[in-house]
Amino acid sequence: MERNLKNVLVISFGFLLLFTAYGGLQSLQSSLNSEEGLGVASLSVLYAALILSSMFLPPILIKKLGCKWTIAISMCCYIAFSLGNFYASWYTLIPTSVILGLGGAPLWSAKCTYLTIAGTSYAEKAGKNAKDIINQYFGVFFLVFQSSGIWGNLISSLIFSQSSTKVEISEEDLACCGAYNCLADTTNTTDSAKPSQSLIYTLLGVYTASGVLAVLLIIIFLDQIKSDQAETEKEKLEISSFWSTFLATFQHLKDKRQCLLIPLTMYSGFEQGFLSGDYTKAYVTCAVGIQYVGYVMICFAAVNSLCSLLFGKISQFTGRKLLFALATVTNTACIIALLLWKPHPKQLAVFFVFPALWGLSDAVWQTQTNGLYGILFEKHKEAAFANYRLWESLGFVIAFGYSTKLQVYIKLYILLSVLVLSMVTYGIVECLEARSSPGTPTATKKENGGPLTQETHM
Repeated sequence: MERNLKNVLVISFGFLLLFTAYGGLQSLQSSLNSEEGLGVASLSVLYAALILSSMFLPPILIKKLGCKWTIAISMCCYIAFSLGNFYASWYTLIPTSVILGLGGAPLWSAKCTYLTIAGTSYAEKAGKNAKDIINQYFGVFFLVFQSSGIWGNLISSLIFSQSSTKVEISEEDLACCGAYNCLADTTNTTDSAKPSQSLIYTLLGVYTASGVLAVLLIIIFLDQIKSDQAETEKEKLEISSFWSTFLATFQHLKDKRQCLLIPLTMYSGFEQGFLSGDYTKAYVTCAVGIQYVGYVMICFAAVNSLCSLLFGKISQFTGRKLLFALATVTNTACIIALLLWKPHPKQLAVFFVFPALWGLSDAVWQTQTNGLYGILFEKHKEAAFANYRLWESLGFVIAFGYSTKLQVYIKLYILLSVLVLSMVTYGIVECLEARSSPGTPTATKKENGGPLTQETHM
């Protein structure tokens, strides 16, 4: 157990170091690289590359390189994105975003495969239930990993708060913040509040170093899995071609339930994209300054982690329908409030209330949607979760893609429309399930029965 647990901890802290850097950078893109919408455009390209990557690359790289070296090489793709930010332009940030997107899917797939094989291997030797051990391993991983959102954003806020130039935002400029923002004016406000170049380089240096440490940790301390070769080689050969993975993903769309879950899955990308791309820029940076972006996102990450743990525990008593209803009401209330609210520095606490409530809702969308996929498509999990990654990533692509083209209030109306559509189609899925298996309580019991292996924050 000690050796297996050591490997689980190495992967967990490797991901913690890597996503401390990436998570902080993603939160800052819309504010740090606001010229001509470069920051959000890079995120849109990134998630588009992730879609292509998730279709083809994971089984091929894992088969050729093994889990350890797939993880290490994919992590280098994330470091490239950090390096691209040193001289942010269309010629540096877009190519490095593509590189990161291509490395994203193999990284997560290799991590999931490694933990699953390690858990199964230990369970066989110890005579224990494989699912229980795998759940324990994923529990340890997410316990460590989820705090990355806190550390990455804390680092950015602490560094940017060292700025000697404190910009006073006029009432005229504040009128351009919020839902009915003036597109050109908010860009100017953002630029005037931008930290000095030396502070930006300091932050990027810390983030790059964090990524390099993650790679070294994996290369030096992670054991290569050998026991899986004979058992998994046949599976890899079955899915090693480009087109088999591609076709399996789209053949799964023949299932009516999968089609009905597309709006809900895309909404997950929309709502996360809005918070990190629009709320941070049009509300936080515009009204109180870029140094508060990190603190605001820490609030989101902390509440998200705590609620994910809480909802995982209570869902067996409440059922998923009640939790989906809670998230819907909370998100709807936030969207309406954001449409009406005029952000002002004197209302500092309010800037933290919205991400806290958003974190509560997002915890439901992540845990319960993943659980729903695992339950509904138990016999076709690989194709189902490939669809999950595909449609959620498409939600990110669209949300970041129109970020600079539309005013915030239009994006909020789009968000509300997609949420309503998601709940209608989700309700139809629940009705179909109730008709096909009346009186069976298995769904409630199994709702969180498996590990949540599909992390949505890249």
